[in-house]
Amino acid sequence: MPYIVVDLEWNQAMSSKASIFNKLPLRLRGEIIQIGAVKLNDDFTPGDEFQVDVKPVFFRRIHYKVKKLTGFDKERLAGGMKFQQAMQQFLDWCGPDCTCLTWGFDDKNIMEQNLTVHDLDIDWMGNWVNLQVIYNLQIEGDRNQKSLATAMEHFGIEQTRVAHDALGDAYNTALVCSRLDLIAGLQQYAKARRVLPSCRSCDEARAADEPEPIEHIALEHHLTRDDVWADPAVSSFKCPDCGSDTEMTRWVNQGDKRYMCLARCPEHGAYLVRIRLRHCDDDTWSANRLVYKADDKMEDFFRAKANQSRRTRRRRRKSAKK
Repeated sequence: MPYIVVDLEWNQAMSSKASIFNKLPLRLRGEIIQIGAVKLNDDFTPGDEFQVDVKPVFFRRIHYKVKKLTGFDKERLAGGMKFQQAMQQFLDWCGPDCTCLTWGFDDKNIMEQNLTVHDLDIDWMGNWVNLQVIYNLQIEGDRNQKSLATAMEHFGIEQTRVAHDALGDAYNTALVCSRLDLIAGLQQYAKARRVLPSCRSCDEARAADEPEPIEHIALEHHLTRDDVWADPAVSSFKCPDCGSDTEMTRWVNQGDKRYMCLARCPEHGAYLVRIRLRHCDDDTWSANRLVYKADDKMEDFFRAKANQSRRTRRRRRKSAKK
């Protein structure tokens, strides 16, 4: 089974309220403009390389932040290959039954969305692995998702390829991958959510009475704060037990870029969803999403915070009228 390290670059809409969203079957978070990949050798060192530029059809104007990050301009954007053709070349290069390795969850979500809007098959995406999880299990011992630059620094890997270039990032990720015990990591990967909470450093850092989250994911590379809230991983929530849509309350602002809401499944009850926003050094926005199985104490805590937030909004409206 070939192991392929994959990295994607994508363009985004000029506005989270762009009219193009009304014409799409889903809320497209980003349209792929570049695919980069490195095939690992038998000893898990970097081998054959693949890269292709993709011409967007939905977000055809290059967002100024994407231009700043990637160096793409309108000429390069217009000179890319059609998505369908680019994907066929990529899949032919990968070969059958490959396992794709990425740094973070974003690339898989973006790929699934792009395949869906172009009405292409997604069944081949069954084997995608987030190397951040394996890195945390073997090196850091906590649940906070580390950047690729952090992992490179940890292993003493020199930056020889351009960052925010799909092939450059894929190559650097492959170098990190070669320093990991990939075989052991893949064996542990399926149960990583159960393994990570048991890490000693996590238990020491967490307050004694703080409940254990059942899910913790990072949402990265959003160009604006509005884009975070437009992300389906934030704007909607599916029940972790049955996968059905839940009814979500209004988000409650807890201050310091922290928000929470209750999501209720008719069959499996309530979940407390927490979001922590962060403005990154590269001028993008990221968010950590933590999910807890809500008991009565959590629901009471949420209602108290929601009532407090409503009182604060009323005071502000009265002050504004005066």
